[in-house]
Amino acid sequence: MGDRVDAAVVWDPALLGYDLGGDHPFNPIRLELTMRLAGALGVLDGVDLIAPEPADDSEISRVHRPDYVAAVREAPMASWDVGHGLGTSDNPVFDQMHAASALVVGGTLAAAKRIAEGSADRAISLAGGLHHAMPDRAAGFCVYNDCAVAISWLLDNGFDRIAYLDVDVHHGDGVQAVFYDDPRVLTISLHQHPATLWPGTGAVSELGGPGAQGTSVNIPLAPGTRDSAWLRAFHATVPSLVAAFRPQVLVTQCGVDTHVEDPLADLALSVDGHRRIYQAVRELAERHTGGKWLVTGGGGYELLRVVPRSWTHLLATVLDRDIPVERSVPVEWAAGVRKIAPNAVLPSVMGDGADVTFEPWGGGRDQPVDTVIRDVRGAIFPLHGLDPDDPRD
Repeated sequence: MGDRVDAAVVWDPALLGYDLGGDHPFNPIRLELTMRLAGALGVLDGVDLIAPEPADDSEISRVHRPDYVAAVREAPMASWDVGHGLGTSDNPVFDQMHAASALVVGGTLAAAKRIAEGSADRAISLAGGLHHAMPDRAAGFCVYNDCAVAISWLLDNGFDRIAYLDVDVHHGDGVQAVFYDDPRVLTISLHQHPATLWPGTGAVSELGGPGAQGTSVNIPLAPGTRDSAWLRAFHATVPSLVAAFRPQVLVTQCGVDTHVEDPLADLALSVDGHRRIYQAVRELAERHTGGKWLVTGGGGYELLRVVPRSWTHLLATVLDRDIPVERSVPVEWAAGVRKIAPNAVLPSVMGDGADVTFEPWGGGRDQPVDTVIRDVRGAIFPLHGLDPDDPRD
């Protein structure tokens, strides 16, 4: 495996403190099992893990209102309804909620700072990716929006054109909302169609505010979309838009709840498909941002079979230590999982045996996904000086 000294990995077991408790699907065990699997496969050999500091209130307040930050801090001690989306089934109040959430933000900021200072071209904060949090409220398992805070920080520290790419199954609504009127930030979200999945936003028609038309891009995909159609939609839209926007850094949210086995959504991707997506995004960064690539995690709720393998491939891709999908899952890792889930049916290899080939859009026969491809290209491409009907654009 090739070594890459300019890729930074942010991790500390303290990040497992972001724990919504009980049977909540957003279980930090997925992060612990990912780091164990990556370690067992040698992906992290020789990598100095960066332990983050909690973000302070001034950094969190780049995105979030001070009264909301105060409510998060007070919520575990409060005996009244604190509002702000806190205390719901999606976002239950938990002990040390502010501290745990601030540490997640601090992790993504630490990754952003490594890129800004030039000590790393790529940096990954797997515990980050809390893309649903809004300026004044928690939403969708997310208390503070680390992605938006990091983008805001980068805008103040040497970058004035940033592309944010969100491949989670849910619309990246919080990040879109924060930068909807900011022409310096291109937000692109590929997600399950909003008519069929929470949060119900992310239509093609959400194009950005009056001074930022075309900088909000949404690619809503039908339930049941498989790897080949997802990749066809991605390659028909994203590379051209990123090239036209000319960003200086690429920020990605890499939720893996697009997997066919995910219990909370209805797309049908594979671990093999996730790996191919990460490689495509790495290529985007190499081609268009001088390799500058900030990576976060996100959703993913098949905790044992899917998230650890998919995110181990993500870590491997960031570190240029790509793992073949035929590689065996280490016996010692599987044994450790069975200690906590004795009846789990675990995969034996690092892929699902899926076919991830796809036919590029343009020319050839039509496919069902082409409806959304044409809609997106028709709405967005002219705003970037691109021809929606020319496959070369």
